Amino acid sequence: MPTSVPSASQRWTWVNSFVGNCEIDLEIKRYFCRAGVKSIQIHGTMRVILEPLIGDMPLVGALSIFFLRKPLLEINWTGLTNLLDIPGLNGLSDTIILDIISNYLVLPNRITVPLVSEVQIAQLRFPIPKGVLRIHFIEAQDLQGKDTYLKGLVKGKSDPYGIIRVGNQIFQSKVIKENLSPKWNEVYEALVYEHPGQELEIELFDEDPDKDDFLGSLMIDLIEVEKERLLDEWFTLDEVSKGKLHLKLEWLTLMPDASNLDKVLADIRADKNQADDGLSSALLILYLDSARNLPSIYEGNFGCGYLKERRASGLVFCENTASVYRALFSGKKVSSNPNPLVQMSVGHKAQESKIRYKTSEPVWEENFTFFIHNPKRQDLEVEVKDEQHQCSLGNVKVPLSQLLTSDDMTINQRFQLSNSGPNSSLKMKIALRVLHLEMQERPPDHQHSAQVKRPSVSKEGRKMPVKSQISASGGSTGGSSVTPSTPVIGGRDEPGVEEKAQPPEASPPGQHDLGRSSSNLLASPSHVSAKEPTPSIASDISLPIATQELRQRLRQLENGTTLGQSPLGQIQLTIRHSSQRNKLIVVVHSCRNLIAFSEDGSDPYVRMYLLPDKRRSGRRKTHVSKKTLNPVFDQSFDFSVSLPEVQRRTLDVAVKNSGGFLSKDKGLLGKVLVALASEELAKGWTQWYDLTEDGTRPQVVT
Repeated sequence: MPTSVPSASQRWTWVNSFVGNCEIDLEIKRYFCRAGVKSIQIHGTMRVILEPLIGDMPLVGALSIFFLRKPLLEINWTGLTNLLDIPGLNGLSDTIILDIISNYLVLPNRITVPLVSEVQIAQLRFPIPKGVLRIHFIEAQDLQGKDTYLKGLVKGKSDPYGIIRVGNQIFQSKVIKENLSPKWNEVYEALVYEHPGQELEIELFDEDPDKDDFLGSLMIDLIEVEKERLLDEWFTLDEVSKGKLHLKLEWLTLMPDASNLDKVLADIRADKNQADDGLSSALLILYLDSARNLPSIYEGNFGCGYLKERRASGLVFCENTASVYRALFSGKKVSSNPNPLVQMSVGHKAQESKIRYKTSEPVWEENFTFFIHNPKRQDLEVEVKDEQHQCSLGNVKVPLSQLLTSDDMTINQRFQLSNSGPNSSLKMKIALRVLHLEMQERPPDHQHSAQVKRPSVSKEGRKMPVKSQISASGGSTGGSSVTPSTPVIGGRDEPGVEEKAQPPEASPPGQHDLGRSSSNLLASPSHVSAKEPTPSIASDISLPIATQELRQRLRQLENGTTLGQSPLGQIQLTIRHSSQRNKLIVVVHSCRNLIAFSEDGSDPYVRMYLLPDKRRSGRRKTHVSKKTLNPVFDQSFDFSVSLPEVQRRTLDVAVKNSGGFLSKDKGLLGKVLVALASEELAKGWTQWYDLTEDGTRPQVVT
């Protein structure tokens, strides 16, 4: 049974898991062979989009279905196929099946089901990415040493490399031999089609001859990267006791005009004599629709006319087949419909369409994308070929500079094929978009709000042979699902890789707090631990004093006047439990009407515990908002706890004022205790809560 969760937007929903109660039996009587599938389970986030909205029934024009990332697959084989459950074979079989699913159902691939006429859903067949994520994979520090000698008595170093995932796009960095602080300086560019829900996933491994060892992981919400536009940070690795990773992330907007192209070309230092390499300045989006009147394949003896004459009559001569030799001896002349496919290339980047069999009027309806270094000097070359005979059916060349002067930088037309039949044509829609980094003006004390998420799947679920995943994904054909595993720039110090961020030890306090105490970027390696059983004693001791100081401030504020119902202000929270991830999700949205801690206002942040756990590892903190009484955080946190267990717990939320070391301006601004014993926890809620001195008063704002 599938389980679905509606979104805030009416445009889409998503499905968390599917458990199929299926029974598939296969029997080959001649060989006494029986095989089958008893059950199949798919765990992943599937998005269902209903658009465009129309005024007539069925109210929506089409249904689009896709997975945001590659799902997890569990298959229970029966009969002879039980062999596929043998360790070693089970991972291989699941990988092959998942690759097939990915080629059809994982972004950017999707299934679109039209519910009305084709004209109204033409826009769905030509999806434009929401943006491009440029990933500067710079360096790491203080990684774990996995290589050992003398049967583990002597610890060595590691040979680290990284796996970067964005949806169905997978990249692999080079391997740095025997180094715990490797420097990669590589750059990758990934398409983002649905940023609400998509994450940047990074895993580090130690290369070994047998099985690569895990060195840590990282997951970053792309919607936060879009808000910030540019992030240059050190991130603490998850699921390991130590290790940090330096990334520079750029969110590139797709511009439908060429007004900023010259500036972009200058920024990426596009060399006039090097049109194919380096960072990208534009994105080419191609929709391959169909072809008409392709020439038939002519097979016969060599004395039946010139090639030009045969093309003029709608025939293509192919002599490199066995049927030609048979025709030579029999004297017969045979013509047949081709098996057409299309090969597209821009510079040294090439892609290939699917094959359409036995037709001279093929329909593909496939999308392709190319990263373009310099559109002023590059061309799109398209060739239609016959798969069976490996001969050309026609070609066309489109200079990308032609798109720069077109309306909306888009061309939608039938292109006459050269070296083909007299009426042979290929219908394509081509669009060019300039990749522009929009820098936003930020105050000097601006704090990044990017979320570092915990992985939503277990380590065991991701530990199939990593290199086999890369080769399997990279070797697939089928439109834009082919992803290169090599960086755009790598292996040397490039101008585009600016190492502005400093290691966490040299960073000033408060600059890189990403809202999770277990990923405190300011901590030195010796202070980052996977297990921290000791409670936060300082917080427990200081709590009564902080409460007394807050009550004293309230009395000073009152000073003979009557305060309102919420004298300390309010905080807005979203609270829900995710059964799929088995986590309590808490989103801290904002606060309003907080009290001023000094003449300049307050520097508030939010601290949370899931009582009775008050260990340091169980603490969650937002970033600090400077000099404001109405801070906006919009940060998400999670606690690993089951639904029955969390309903016996209490969420302790405190709004505090930040201050420097030994500052007198530190203190409590208000508190709320949220009881989680509610049947609505699985659905979740968003509410304003009154802040009080100790959080014991009724807090929900109606």
